[in-house]
Amino acid sequence: MTVTVRFAPSPTGNIHIGNARTALFNWLFALQRGGRFMQRFDDTDVERSRQEYADNILTDIAWLGIEPSAVEYQSKRFVVYEAAVAKLKAADLLYPCYETAEELDLKRKVRLTRRLPPVYGREALKLTADERAGLEAEGRRPHWRFLLPNFDADPFSTRRTEVTWTDLVRGEETVDLASLSDPVLVREDGTYLYTLPSVADDIDLGITHVIRGDDHVTNTGVQIALFRALGAEPPAFGHHNLLTAATGEGLSKRSGALSIASLRADGIEPMAVASLAVLTGTSQNVVAARDMAELAGRFDMASTSRSASKFDPADLLVLNRTLLHGMEFAAVAERLAALGISGVRAEPFWLAVRGNLDRLADAAGWWRIVTEGPAEEPDLSDEDRAFLRAAFDLLPPAPWDGTTFKAWMDQVKSASGRKGKALFMPVRLVLTGLPSGPELADLLPLLGPEGTQARRP
Repeated sequence: MTVTVRFAPSPTGNIHIGNARTALFNWLFALQRGGRFMQRFDDTDVERSRQEYADNILTDIAWLGIEPSAVEYQSKRFVVYEAAVAKLKAADLLYPCYETAEELDLKRKVRLTRRLPPVYGREALKLTADERAGLEAEGRRPHWRFLLPNFDADPFSTRRTEVTWTDLVRGEETVDLASLSDPVLVREDGTYLYTLPSVADDIDLGITHVIRGDDHVTNTGVQIALFRALGAEPPAFGHHNLLTAATGEGLSKRSGALSIASLRADGIEPMAVASLAVLTGTSQNVVAARDMAELAGRFDMASTSRSASKFDPADLLVLNRTLLHGMEFAAVAERLAALGISGVRAEPFWLAVRGNLDRLADAAGWWRIVTEGPAEEPDLSDEDRAFLRAAFDLLPPAPWDGTTFKAWMDQVKSASGRKGKALFMPVRLVLTGLPSGPELADLLPLLGPEGTQARRP
């Protein structure tokens, strides 16, 4: 059986790093097993779902390196849900209820005052056909509940009914169906709540493993019961811990906090995002993986902590720098060309500056320094100006290479008596305009004799 997983966000906003964590867990799980990754949009919430958000999500997961084998929209699959509803009704497992929200709230409060669990008492099952007709004549429309299999013969006499599964992340998990209300699957207006379309789709699309956040753990018992009511074997389930902001606050698509789009716009490398999203909150060391294959080699869902994990964007820059510092020129040549960095100097330039970059776009600033000179003339003392003029008189003849700078400084040191910072800092300031940066031994050949002499004070 081919492993088949799905990432199923609702397209009601742009996905954030927490959503990406779920997508990546699914993608890496499938990648490790030669399986399939399906992108499904749970867009039955017509009022809030937007195609632009779905398009953005597809862009975001593609940027992360995820390649869906298929894209599905729940809004185009209602025939599947109608068939599931019909099957449940035929088996007397989906029953109409007519209580208003206010009436249900009152019933919950009454049960609580009697020290009973606030679950639905299945009163609607006692309604006769005439009573249902009378309620509908009043203008009431039913919502439909799934009759949980938590009783023997009498639905009003529930018994402890454990649903157990071996969670891919959390190990053995158990939910007692007797502690739950029969879930509403269809609203009064005929629209579906999350549970029925999700289960019906997982059956129809052949999903073998459902990997999602641990906020869904309590849903799983009901969903397993629904899979079986529809005549299907439930998939394997895995529930990973959630990511929060560094402050401990939950992430939200509506707020846009730590959205993938914003991280991409900020110049963060996709593998920095993927590495931190996947490895945070696990027993693995959080280090930057160069590609998905390397990350898949480190990925182990079972090493995920049960508690929520804080996601600190500052950690992204650390990983980003690590990735950039090790990137070969061939991997960035096109992106550098888009920044105007090309020609015979492009590769040695990249090798010279990559170790000083936080983001790849920062290379453009160093390219301007190399090709045009410092943005501002450095503030030098008269003594340093005199020193530099004498130093420039000692510049070695062409051709220049990686040894030229040391040879030059050896002569300048011998002639001036300067050493350490007093020797090197004025040279760095006059050549780059900045007090720190790439090794001058690497920059000097890029400047060449002409470019260097043009900076003579």
